Amino acid sequence: MTKASSFSASRRTFMDILASGLALASLSAPTGAFAQASRLSSMKIATIGAGREGGALGTLYAKLGHPVMFSSRHPEELKDLVAAAGPMARAGTTAEAVAFGDVIFLVVPYTAVEQIGKDFGAALAAKPLVLDVSNPIPGRDGQDFVNQVNSQGGAGVVSAKLLKGAKIVRAFNALNYATLDKLAHQQSGPIGVPIAGDDPKAIDLANRLIREAGFEPVLIGDSAKGKYLVPGTPVAGQHSPDELRRIAATLG
Repeated sequence: MTKASSFSASRRTFMDILASGLALASLSAPTGAFAQASRLSSMKIATIGAGREGGALGTLYAKLGHPVMFSSRHPEELKDLVAAAGPMARAGTTAEAVAFGDVIFLVVPYTAVEQIGKDFGAALAAKPLVLDVSNPIPGRDGQDFVNQVNSQGGAGVVSAKLLKGAKIVRAFNALNYATLDKLAHQQSGPIGVPIAGDDPKAIDLANRLIREAGFEPVLIGDSAKGKYLVPGTPVAGQHSPDELRRIAATLG
């Protein structure tokens, strides 16, 4: 064999080994934006609560291609919502939704959060993210109840107590449900969504899901700052991400 042919054979062998190694690596350890996008698009979302806010959020993500399960005590009454959300949506009981979802959107009257923690706390603690959209509201829950929540540090702190061990991020609490589909993917620039939480991985996942829906997440702070993510506070309503960052800097 000549030196040239020997070099050519060696080069082919090296390239074959390199190609095999790259193929194995790509199969065994997908990384980077492609892998993240793949995992995100197939992530199953369940809503505990299927009222106006839960229905709007679940519909938004079902139309993005996520498998979505709406839940309520009477899932048979959700036929119209499921039909409007499209083929990726279905309905079930709360237990079925908790078992189904990779990510749980908690969208219930705040007075129900304690019982949900008692019934499903262990299962919720095993999820990578519980997106807490529930708010204590005087007109619905009573002023005495709201005062009690606020005296304990506000909704963010109380949610963490009631859903012990869950990786909670408060989000979408301060935007009107009726405008979600219109505000998503604004051509003039994304609308900011204030968020609050303690777990870095849960925050990262919430960020990705919020961006996928056409908004820009803005971290206001830890769970203690979750008390600001309710209607009537400075961060409530429609704001640009920069406006939210300026407001967040003024919050105590």
